[in-house]
Amino acid sequence: MDLKFRVSGRIAKPVADVFEAVVNPQQLSRYFTTGGAKGRMETGATVKWSFHDFPGEFPVRIVEVVPNEKVVLQWGANESPDAGPPYDTTVTMSFAPLEDGRTLVTIAEEGWRQTPGGLKASYGNCEGWMQALCSMKAWLEHGINLREGMFK
Repeated sequence: MDLKFRVSGRIAKPVADVFEAVVNPQQLSRYFTTGGAKGRMETGATVKWSFHDFPGEFPVRIVEVVPNEKVVLQWGANESPDAGPPYDTTVTMSFAPLEDGRTLVTIAEEGWRQTPGGLKASYGNCEGWMQALCSMKAWLEHGINLREGMFK
């Protein structure tokens, strides 16, 4: 069984606004990367993300960016150090305009090893990406940062 998941949500903003809130580090830092984001997401770039709940700066390799449609990135699997050599998972964020002016955002992640540690890490990331969608919605629609003070 492949360890992968997909979460999605609808945000009451046009696709261009939602896409920009993801690829722009200043905007991403306002609702998701509680420790900040460095670097704009562009094909071939490596950006840095920091989170208060996972101290340290994480390199995020941007594999592909299709403006207003998708972002594909790779980053280190969050498995324990004794799980073997480090490896990456692949995240695909898709943005679809809806007829009513909202945007459907879908985030999928895959690539964990089929181990108990891989399973645990995949569940943790699924939780994190769903929280990211909720935080994005609250920020873009209402200017509320749901993650502020949550982890620190």
